[in-house]
Amino acid sequence: MIGYVTLGTNDLQRAAKFYDALLGEIGAKRTMEFEKFIAWGASMTTPGLGITYPYDGNKATVGNGVMVAFAVDSPEKVDRLYAKALELGGTDEGPAGPRGEGFYAGYFRDLDGNKLNFFCMG
Repeated sequence: MIGYVTLGTNDLQRAAKFYDALLGEIGAKRTMEFEKFIAWGASMTTPGLGITYPYDGNKATVGNGVMVAFAVDSPEKVDRLYAKALELGGTDEGPAGPRGEGFYAGYFRDLDGNKLNFFCMG
C-alpha cells in the first residue's frame, strides 16, 4: 500500500503554489507543512503527496522512469486536471485520452520535471 509519495524540488514555494492549485481541484489540502517539506492529502490516513528539498543538500533531480499517478473517478476529471496542470506551467507527457481498454489517463511533468498523471478506470 502506498502511504505517500515525496518529490524533490529546488523551489519549495513555487512547487507549493503549483500543487495547492492542482490538488485543490480534487479536494486535497495541505496536511503537513515544515520549513523544508509540505504534504497534501484528503486526510492523514489516506495516500498523499509531499514535496521537499533533498535531505542530502544536493540539487533535486528527476527520477528516470518514476511517475506518480492520481486516481480520479471520470475521464472528464482527467481532462480537466490534465489541462489545469498545463495551465499552471506543467508540460505535456501524453495528452489525456484512452490508453487501452478501460484505462484513461493524462500525463504531465510538474515545474521541477517530475512525471505525474491523472487516471481513471472503466
